[in-house]
Amino acid sequence: ELANLIGNINAGGGGVNRNVIINGAMNVAQRSTSETGLGGSNGIFVCDRWRIGKDQSDGRFTMSQDSSAPSGFANSLKFDCTTADASVAAGEQLIIGQRIEGQNLQAFAKGTSDAKPFAVSFYVKGNASATYCCELRDKDNDRTAGKLFSVTTDWTRVELTFDADTTGTFDDDNARSLDFNIFLHAGATYNDPSGTLQQTFGAEVTGNRAVGISSFFDSTDRTFFITGVQLEVGQNPTTFEHEPFETTLRKCQRYFEMVKNESGQQAAGIAVGYNQSTTAADMHYFYKEPKRTEPATFTVTGQSNIRIQHTGTSRNISSGSIAISSNSGTDVARMVLSGASGSMGDGDGSCMTFVGDASISFDSEL
Repeated sequence: ELANLIGNINAGGGGVNRNVIINGAMNVAQRSTSETGLGGSNGIFVCDRWRIGKDQSDGRFTMSQDSSAPSGFANSLKFDCTTADASVAAGEQLIIGQRIEGQNLQAFAKGTSDAKPFAVSFYVKGNASATYCCELRDKDNDRTAGKLFSVTTDWTRVELTFDADTTGTFDDDNARSLDFNIFLHAGATYNDPSGTLQQTFGAEVTGNRAVGISSFFDSTDRTFFITGVQLEVGQNPTTFEHEPFETTLRKCQRYFEMVKNESGQQAAGIAVGYNQSTTAADMHYFYKEPKRTEPATFTVTGQSNIRIQHTGTSRNISSGSIAISSNSGTDVARMVLSGASGSMGDGDGSCMTFVGDASISFDSEL
């Protein structure tokens, strides 16, 4: 490990904060800890930052934050096939991956004469032997590289090194520049029987992206577990960089934040503001962590348990709907609670309260 670390330092990496993957230990799951019937749509469903990329497959699976993990870890992300796909169409794919901002990738010096190699490591296991593909996909320059890895019934550590790429720089901004992908299933469009897996960075050839992999959907017995994912500058993967839970949570909240109330408890003062009329209130919620961009998606659950409390005579008023204002920002969300069932004092101070199970989420994912 010391030799690997020294080698990475010499290559321009090493040190703390070397892992550009967020939530690689699968510790944070703000949305849910288990979801069934997945495979019909793209998105992030369980562990934060880990996105499902799906196309056309009839296969379905359950995904969960699982307690099975190698020594030194408490959690993993588990896939459990519930509907097999017996006839694989050409355009099918199933990917678990993470999208990374360009400004977090500058240490790789990609596209320059000083370009650094990419070291990847993670732990995997399954119900039987299988072969999948780890891909680094440069979205700024349409360049890819992929390497196969094996899965067995025991936890094993996968270590992969991708050569430095002197072509195509990463944009220095908060947009999507690199996709870290694990291909679990692919039809001929991505797994061309006559193709060759591109193991060093080059112009993307779609048919070569997942050549040689097994299919996760080949049996309802199929499982796949992954944790301890790390992507760092260097020629050698190093020991996984553990960080405090609160640090990982803050990183995740840059992309997604949920404020919620559970078990029937009352949570007052979620957001504060004033009544803009007798039936609507203007509320401001200050994020726990500044967002990557102004949230593109705003989701409310348990609307009937969200109330307006104000200084008038009727102090606990139900609201008919909640909308996020277009002039919200990366630090604060302006929400308009309208259709209140009761008369409120126009201009009175007010706050938003949860009186039962409810949640509001803000999504700034890449």
